Amino acid sequence: MMHLHKCNTQEERRKIVKQVASAFAERAQKHDEENSFPVENIEDLKQIGYTSLAVPKSYGGQGLSISEWLPLQEIIAEADGSTALSIGWHMGLTTQIGERSNWPHHIRERILKKIVTNHSLINAAASEPETGSPTRGGKPTTRALKKNDYWIITGRKSFTSMAPALDYFIVSATLEDEQVGNFLIPKSQTGVEIIETWNTIAMRGTASHDLHLNQVTLPNEYFLEMIQPGSKRPAGWLLHIPACYLGIAQAAQNFAIDFANSYAPNSLNSPIKDLPTVQMKIGENEADLIQSRYFLYGVAEKWDRSTDEDRMLMQAELGAAKYQIVNAAVQIVDRAMRVVGAQSLFKEHALQRFYRDVRAGLHNPPMDDRTLTTLGINALKE
Repeated sequence: MMHLHKCNTQEERRKIVKQVASAFAERAQKHDEENSFPVENIEDLKQIGYTSLAVPKSYGGQGLSISEWLPLQEIIAEADGSTALSIGWHMGLTTQIGERSNWPHHIRERILKKIVTNHSLINAAASEPETGSPTRGGKPTTRALKKNDYWIITGRKSFTSMAPALDYFIVSATLEDEQVGNFLIPKSQTGVEIIETWNTIAMRGTASHDLHLNQVTLPNEYFLEMIQPGSKRPAGWLLHIPACYLGIAQAAQNFAIDFANSYAPNSLNSPIKDLPTVQMKIGENEADLIQSRYFLYGVAEKWDRSTDEDRMLMQAELGAAKYQIVNAAVQIVDRAMRVVGAQSLFKEHALQRFYRDVRAGLHNPPMDDRTLTTLGINALKE
């Protein structure tokens, strides 16, 4: 298998990712039924160099922009949504670490190099049962106590996607003076424990378990940054979320098309693909897929070419893209099930998994109500 770092074109990268992801589709049903983490999928992505594609070239990566790695995320999601959403958090945070230099320089350099040389994986652990989504502004109940040149972190985080495979966690905690900061916590640190709580009907393979931090002692250098309340920066890399659900929607459309081309009940003289009602539903799905891709990549490409100052004005567009695309994806999967009919409810068919998985996007950030309220307020101001 060719290494992605040796590819010169996007088409070459797409071909390799598609080839590797074909195995993900074969494993997806098993992991969904067993509620298990697809560790072999993540290992396959490491082996082809996928996990370091977004690392800047100066640190040994390929420096792929958001609009360049999002199509690859779509391909992975088409095969297995859980794998795509899981690795998407790592890819996005790698992009952010590479773009912004507000971390201590030596820590930033160390992590980026470990992503390249050791295939290290990273994700943020910000959600807590007591606070709900961190986008709502709740203060972490996880506490950080300063003692000499060390920090002692205690708390519990939820929704820690890809927990079994992670090497580093970015953890938000409330300090003694009630300010909030981010810390880098290696999984190998004493007091770090994964509590297996993830048992949902959707995205079962993300292993988004709880992270338990029991008096984890950290050197002072692992304090990354102070989080200023009300000053959350727009994050273009969060477009990996709609890209994931768009990939799932495409998988559902493919399933419906294959079914329509092959299913021929004895009440008809040909497959159901010749029925106008079937053609219309497939056509509606195609229209939504085309519109969603123009929206997703239009916003992604604008982000890639914008200055940091211009990016600060893109929060509404990023939120609108997630809102429109995820809701369109839900509708696409629903129509695909209507084309297939009652067969779509059988557990041996992937379509029922697509139906469950795509709904998880409604609960990924930013939430629909927050996005719509922001858009409304902005419009009223104008």
